[in-house]
Amino acid sequence: MDTSLLSALRGRRQLLVAYSGGLDSTVLLHQLVRLREACPEMRLRAIHVHHGISPNADRWAAHCQALCHRWQVPFELAYVELGQDGLGLEAQARNARYQAFEAALLPGEALVTAQHLDDQCETLLLALKRGSGPAGLAAMPAELSFAGSVILRPLLNTPRAQLEAWADRHQLRWIDDESNQDDRYDRNFLRLRILPALEARWPHFTQAAARSAQLCGEQEQLLDELLAPELAALMDGRTLAIAPLEGMSEHKRAALLRRWLAALNAPMPARATLQRIWDEVAQSREDASPRLKVGDNEARRYQGRLWWIKARRGQRQTVIPWHDARTPLRLPEALGTLTFGGEGDSVRAPRPGERLSVRFGAPGTLYIVGRDRGRTLKKLWQELQVPPWRRETTPILFYDEQPVCAPGLFVTREGQAQNEPGWTLAWHKEHDDE
Repeated sequence: MDTSLLSALRGRRQLLVAYSGGLDSTVLLHQLVRLREACPEMRLRAIHVHHGISPNADRWAAHCQALCHRWQVPFELAYVELGQDGLGLEAQARNARYQAFEAALLPGEALVTAQHLDDQCETLLLALKRGSGPAGLAAMPAELSFAGSVILRPLLNTPRAQLEAWADRHQLRWIDDESNQDDRYDRNFLRLRILPALEARWPHFTQAAARSAQLCGEQEQLLDELLAPELAALMDGRTLAIAPLEGMSEHKRAALLRRWLAALNAPMPARATLQRIWDEVAQSREDASPRLKVGDNEARRYQGRLWWIKARRGQRQTVIPWHDARTPLRLPEALGTLTFGGEGDSVRAPRPGERLSVRFGAPGTLYIVGRDRGRTLKKLWQELQVPPWRRETTPILFYDEQPVCAPGLFVTREGQAQNEPGWTLAWHKEHDDE
């Protein structure tokens, strides 16, 4: 039994193997199949992602399926389409792969990938090219949280030469992706041109680079531990207190900002962007409503705290007819759905002939249940402490031209159920990211 491989699995016995069909993943799958003979409780599955980029993609998928059948490994083939998000082909393919992995994972399963020592060195060099700090230079951890489970990389300390030797000894067949010889891709350029020269000059360069990555990772873990109590005191839900950060050194403040964003699973912004979040959002004048768009998200300030929210367009001019109240109404901009029935705010049933619609603003004075005086919607939002960015994305139910209810926030007197069975209106948000 390969005790080092067994140890690298960290007690996990339900495994989904990311199987591209290349040398690395073929050796990994073969080693796990052999390990399964000694550990009958182990459950293996394999997934192959069909990107559709290469004209050979169908042949590769058939090869992977046939090998899994021979080794009695349940096989899943996932077809993906690459996004049109402005990222390079490598990044698009990687994003699509990991979305497929997340969708395929079963409860209790760990995702196992075949990155090895040479991959770790390439990742470190790419991080140096980007000017990354210690977190980026830590490269790939052997275990990483993913989709409610973990990613395991049991070959991370194994050089590619050892994998080649294993494949030769066991006469394994694998796929050679023609794109691996295209040095226009950064990782291929390093593997084909740079690493051979470095290894020729310094034969243990990859091991030394991996050791540096491990040391960077240990330093980051130590900082995580040291800053965790302070970060917990600064955070309230998803927001971060600004005032305590103002008396800190720039370096400590930046470290806390990075860990706040990491706690929200946000893509880590560049150092310059992090500084802009502080200068332009946190430190803007008191009467401002600052915002900084970063990719699909925005940094905002409200009530002395930093917020990280999904960027959405305001819907002030939007009117959505609700023709059939028995059917959930889907809102734009991934704002969720409105439904009648079940739990929610109690409102009167619409009268015969009243048309239902949903809007994101209301003119004039509103008289809401529980308040003695009328107020404009702007005043209501302020009193209810609705952040500015939610004020044009919070749905309001109308009967004809009469505002009835902002679910979870208020019901108007005109919409109140009195001496009659009420309807219940609920807003099911698609993402709880604010």
